[in-house]
Amino acid sequence: MAPGNFLGEFEHALLLTILQLEDTAHAIRIREHLATRAERSVSRGALYATLERLVRKGFLTWSVDEAVPGRGGLARRRFEVTPAGLDAVRTSQRIINRLSDGLEEALRS
Repeated sequence: MAPGNFLGEFEHALLLTILQLEDTAHAIRIREHLATRAERSVSRGALYATLERLVRKGFLTWSVDEAVPGRGGLARRRFEVTPAGLDAVRTSQRIINRLSDGLEEALRS
């Protein structure tokens, strides 16, 4: 990962969420997943701003799915983590693991 392209906590959580959702990684599903699994409420503005930033960094791509009747015929974007995004998640996970080493007792809830 290039210097200056480290993931922030929310970016990391967002990429993990998209990896878990796979083919159903649409904005609404992403928000729901973060609310239930991460117990984190996210505004639409914060979500879309972060998604766009991750696209600019090359960590995400998106494609347009077919229009859905329940959305008034509007198409929706489906997000996918790029190889560079996956590398960024792996790097971030390794850093967190190294920094957490030896803190098991302190971090236990």
